[in-house]
Amino acid sequence: MEQQLTIYNTLDRKKELFIPLHAPHVGMYVCGPTVYGDAHLGHARPAITFDLLFRYLTHLGYKVRYVRNITDVGHLEHDADEGEDKIAKKARLEQLEPMEVVQYYLNRYHKAMDALNVLPPSIEPHASGHIIEQIELVKEILANGYAYESEGSIYFDVAKYNKDHHYGKLSGRNLDDVLNTTRDLDGQSEKHNPADFALWKNAQPEHIMRWPSPWGNGFPGWHCECTAMGKKYLGEHFDIHGGGMDLIFPHHECEIAQSIASQGDDMVHYWMHNNMITINGTKMGKSLGNFITLDEFFSGTHELLAQAYTPMTIRFFILQAQYRSTVDFSNEALQASEKGLNRLMDAINALHKITPNDSSSAQVASEIKALREKCYEAMNDDLNSPIVIAHLFDGTKLINNIIAGNATITSEDLELLKETFHLFCFDILGLKEENSSNADREIAFGKVVDMLLEERLKAKKNKDWATSDKIRNELTALGFEIKDTKDGCDWKLNK
Repeated sequence: MEQQLTIYNTLDRKKELFIPLHAPHVGMYVCGPTVYGDAHLGHARPAITFDLLFRYLTHLGYKVRYVRNITDVGHLEHDADEGEDKIAKKARLEQLEPMEVVQYYLNRYHKAMDALNVLPPSIEPHASGHIIEQIELVKEILANGYAYESEGSIYFDVAKYNKDHHYGKLSGRNLDDVLNTTRDLDGQSEKHNPADFALWKNAQPEHIMRWPSPWGNGFPGWHCECTAMGKKYLGEHFDIHGGGMDLIFPHHECEIAQSIASQGDDMVHYWMHNNMITINGTKMGKSLGNFITLDEFFSGTHELLAQAYTPMTIRFFILQAQYRSTVDFSNEALQASEKGLNRLMDAINALHKITPNDSSSAQVASEIKALREKCYEAMNDDLNSPIVIAHLFDGTKLINNIIAGNATITSEDLELLKETFHLFCFDILGLKEENSSNADREIAFGKVVDMLLEERLKAKKNKDWATSDKIRNELTALGFEIKDTKDGCDWKLNK
């Protein structure tokens, strides 16, 4: 069955049928991290959101070129025009080369993404590796009359651009609103207008990261990198640009202005933005100092955490909300996610213990088919992952009914049920069994438990109740749940 994905386009503020310009190829650009500190829960949200989209588009048969950039230059301390580059500042304070800072935190970011089972992008370009492309972009904007030079820096002329185009069409702002909310900053008298943003900044003598340009030694403004690298790897027109909702203004608004000013039209067909992670109703982020790093979640070392949470619990927690809704952090919500995830994984493991029959009821076959169709419908409706999860939980009830002997299932229907759970849980939602790297150890561990339970069954047959009870009690004390069945017994280790 051909699937048609409908997504919410931030630019049009409505859901639209996704028909790629160059089907079956999809170009997707997502704003990646600024690598000057450890990744926190707020970084996990866009990574998981667009990993979900990447996985689903690939499943639908599209060839996806997924570009996720690394910001390692030009991201200033206060906004895009003033202050000190965050990476350069950290390098100066710790007496390191800036690229040492970048590499250290990039390695840690990749490790956290691997733990969350986020697939690597097709291309992961660094801003510092594309200075030439950014200089060329600035040249084009200057040549078209939408930028000006001032004291060795190049600024985008927002007022002039707004006369010919609409500056603010993504965020829904007009230029007067922007001017009224743009503060005058010390040392910015060189700008014609407070709303003008830097395309290229003249480097002061103390600035570490600098490159030669036609306008002297300097460095690119923050907004240039995505426009330049998007054009290089995806062309002048591509399908999807994504990122967190906090990037709509000014970053993505400035990207639209840059692309139109340089090439005459917008590069991007669909804009997608995930909502924020909040803590006590306030956005979680480094700038507010209220963030919890992913490593702290995994180890449980932050003072706000009641316990450690596994990477899959974090992923499941994020997927339980539709990507455009906010997610508020709480230990209670994470603990509920942990229980829900365990319940889902228990059901998937139980599938392999089902013995099929020669026949199954028409209702079972119908429920399996409906489960698959409902999961697709939810994914096709703007990646509605919480509805997919709800349908899968409904599927666990069917599994439990079959195991309890209240329903029968054929081999063919059982394989379809297994394939449906594997497809949506693992391939699309990106969940996985925890500790999969210790699979051999777990298999051996399970064989030992099975051996003990076989001895218990023998003891029961011989009416050796003392031995039978001893084995059960010892396993229960170690955290195992033993359940007697008509065919023997089942067990699981409580988390």
